[in-house]
Amino acid sequence: MIKIRNVLTSMSLVATLAACGGEASAKPGEPETLELRYQGSVGAVTFPELAEELGYLSPLKLAWIGNTISGPQDIQAAATGQTDFGGAFNGAIVKLAAAKAPIKAVIGYYGSDKDSYVGYFVADGSPIKGPRDLIGKKIGVNTLGAHLEAVVKEYLKRGGLTPEEIKQVELVVVPPVNTEQSLRQGQIDVAALSGILRDKALERGGIHPLFKDIDLFGPFTAGSVVLTEKFIKQNPATVKKFVEAFAKAVEWTQTHSREEVIAKSKEIIAKRKRNEDSTAIEFWKSSGVANKGGVIDAKEFQTWIDWLEREGEIKPGQVKAEDVFTNEYNPFGGIQ
Repeated sequence: MIKIRNVLTSMSLVATLAACGGEASAKPGEPETLELRYQGSVGAVTFPELAEELGYLSPLKLAWIGNTISGPQDIQAAATGQTDFGGAFNGAIVKLAAAKAPIKAVIGYYGSDKDSYVGYFVADGSPIKGPRDLIGKKIGVNTLGAHLEAVVKEYLKRGGLTPEEIKQVELVVVPPVNTEQSLRQGQIDVAALSGILRDKALERGGIHPLFKDIDLFGPFTAGSVVLTEKFIKQNPATVKKFVEAFAKAVEWTQTHSREEVIAKSKEIIAKRKRNEDSTAIEFWKSSGVANKGGVIDAKEFQTWIDWLEREGEIKPGQVKAEDVFTNEYNPFGGIQ
């Protein structure tokens, strides 16, 4: 379920975000909107889909409009009113907040832990042993300006490299399905791999991790689901029910066995009849969500605020972590 999220910078998006929202017409305490439009992910099961299958979401219903191809696309669909919620890398959310976008993160949905992490791999026998060895080398990532780049920059900074030296480390955008091959063919020196692509590459052997994102940050939630502030204001009961159901689904995966999660996910994939391969779901190990039920920790935003400030992407003090998210609707918010 892990997905890597790019930083959105379009100012036009801010205007469209402000225009989003539902229409409140229900009785007090009842959900104002009963149908939530969303994008899915091929061969994977999202937490809202799991929540609906487990009966947590009722009386709300999900309306699938297609599959997302990236975090930026997913959140833009929500921003323009094509969907009612979207998920993104926390750094992207910080960037939007800096641009005065009226959005709010309400729950965490993906991250890294000992089972689900992003590893930066080198070929066995590679002379690259540490941060300074990366000067003049190429690192393959799926996109720029997001999770993978932030982790690399932090690794280099902690390794003592100066800003000028860090600029000499080249980040190369490579489609995830081609990253392993690019490493083995010598087109890149380091490959960022996660999920099934990482596990398959390790099965084939001949590579090993130079470092992992969890080596730097420990287990952490990397991305959150956002709603527009207008949607929240106009649909408070719907939002409460949605986040509650979402949180219970996250908690369900955190307290049930891997085998149970995979079995349930296969059931959902079969029921929805989207003509997709469920093989990838067999490699599911964890969501990587750090806190119970997806409760958001301020440090999960402060980390990226600090990074964006260092990179000059936002001004110091421009964004405060506590203004970007809320745990108000999460039933697990007070019991961490």
